[in-house]
Amino acid sequence: MPVPPAPPRRRRPSARVLRAVGRWTAAVGRWTAAVTVFGVFCAGTAYGITRLERHEVPGLATESDGRWKYPRLTLPALPSGSPRPFAQGNEGEIHHADPRELLIPLPEGAEEDERAGKDGGLPPAKGDWVTVEDYTGLYAKGEHEELRQRLADDAVRHIAARGWVMPDGTRTSVHLLRFNSGAVADDFHTDAVYGGLAPGLTLETAPGSELDESWPSKAAPENVEIEVYDEPKPRGETHTRQAYLLAGDTVALIVQTRKGTAPAVPFRQTVILQAQLLG
Repeated sequence: MPVPPAPPRRRRPSARVLRAVGRWTAAVGRWTAAVTVFGVFCAGTAYGITRLERHEVPGLATESDGRWKYPRLTLPALPSGSPRPFAQGNEGEIHHADPRELLIPLPEGAEEDERAGKDGGLPPAKGDWVTVEDYTGLYAKGEHEELRQRLADDAVRHIAARGWVMPDGTRTSVHLLRFNSGAVADDFHTDAVYGGLAPGLTLETAPGSELDESWPSKAAPENVEIEVYDEPKPRGETHTRQAYLLAGDTVALIVQTRKGTAPAVPFRQTVILQAQLLG
């Protein structure tokens, strides 16, 4: 008789998490939206994730809400005998799947940036490895050297990325940074990118970003931590939204930019779906 898979193991709350809980507790009275994110798991090493229904994503309620059409999400098969990242016994919270296969797929209508893979362009739409220099180039120039050194000290193993442009001009990039263990990823996330009311690192395109308190605190899947930042008004010609995800040995950065206003709905949708793939 097959042995059922062990239930996911919850991370012990760190001081950072407790601070975040307090922060969201103060804001929760202003928000009535709640979301439940479901993952459908099979008994084998390959399993699928249902695409979120409209009512399950914060702010998605009508046919004209601007949600993008993503394909059904399916996690890649794991090597034989490899546990899921949050299964009991996987103390390092390791994702054994290829990080490139954990990147969110392209939504319908997405196109590759004509400068993909070049200086100033988005990552390739197909999803591929990128260099440390590609990643640090997203941030203000004054932070490049310190960030490169931090990534070297933490021995980042791989950086996978995907980028695309939508017909309305919205540009999206997703970077997955994989470390040797969940503990190392947690340290990098805590010390480098987490900043509380402002991000710990300054994106070149969004120097004045602040914590987005409209983000529903219950939108994160189990075992994934999410911090969302937005540019308050007045802002420049381009609007940038960004989110950091911490999921075991992986830290993710999702950035969406658009001239004028970057819509909240597809950004939230992208963040939640990417979190599902990592959780």
